Amino acid sequence: MSKNYKSKIAGVGSYLPEKILSNADLEKIVETSDEWITERTGIKRRHIAAEGEYTSDLCYKATLKALSDAKMKPEDISMIIVATSSGDQVMPSTACVLQNKLGLSGIPGFDIAAACSGFIYAMSVADQFIKTGMFKNILVIGAEILNRYVNYKDRETCILFGDAAGAFILSRTDLSDEHGIFSTHLHADGEYGDLFVLPAGGSKIPFSKDVLDKNLHYVQMKGREIFRHAVRTLTVCCKEALEHNGFTSQQVDWVVPHQANIRILNSVAEYFEIPQDKVIVSLHETGNTSAASIPVAFDMAVQEGKIKKGQLLLLAAFGAGLTSGSALIRY
Repeated sequence: MSKNYKSKIAGVGSYLPEKILSNADLEKIVETSDEWITERTGIKRRHIAAEGEYTSDLCYKATLKALSDAKMKPEDISMIIVATSSGDQVMPSTACVLQNKLGLSGIPGFDIAAACSGFIYAMSVADQFIKTGMFKNILVIGAEILNRYVNYKDRETCILFGDAAGAFILSRTDLSDEHGIFSTHLHADGEYGDLFVLPAGGSKIPFSKDVLDKNLHYVQMKGREIFRHAVRTLTVCCKEALEHNGFTSQQVDWVVPHQANIRILNSVAEYFEIPQDKVIVSLHETGNTSAASIPVAFDMAVQEGKIKKGQLLLLAAFGAGLTSGSALIRY
């Protein structure tokens, strides 16, 4: 089938759980301080899912907002892709659980596991389906409940992560439309897969009492090495997207990066000589929400009146794997 179409963002939405975990709260749990956390990460607080609240619930609430923004109904959706590393369960997929909650039946739905790069990966997959004309409106979600995989005795990891969901509705449009996705670019380097891991829960280390005793059900991170690779991979991805489409960094209205660490974001902006005030930053409010971070930051910036229709946007992420990806978009 020939590529007669392109995809554009028809609607955006996000959801942050009501419960707040501030740096002051963490001071009571682990040896740390608001000053130390803020200086190292830029994070001030995170949102934490309530007991009985699951990843599919966050997806559902973000989806309703995206549908409202797009002026669509659930039945207008022709495919669901959920990027998550913390789905409701191993199977069925969170996308299928969400499909049921939306009252839909028959349309395809599946999850993508690419950690913090997951949303870019999901966008890229959706973009291919739309370009070929196979589907018209695809719901793309990044969602995580990471607090349930965090050891709150480990101050290196427990200060970082929060829970959230962000949703885009990507829709088919004509090639002549000035709005839309110019390109997406995906990469992975499994050589560095040990830098960020959740050891147990898969076929390698199934859950057992020994897993719990050894805390293998919690995320483990080599922060210093990740920082070094993050700056490099984000820079490469951003440069690739710009060069592929013949744009310069000065032509970009906003950079929307994965919200991991303020020092990483500042380093990438400095390399491209992009003013700090052109980089969307939400991590002070959300922490690192992994696959949810880009769509949540995007939606928050739209609600704040920063991101506007017609602007050129550069999205970029890196994550466990190590995965990375970028997308250049005219909103």
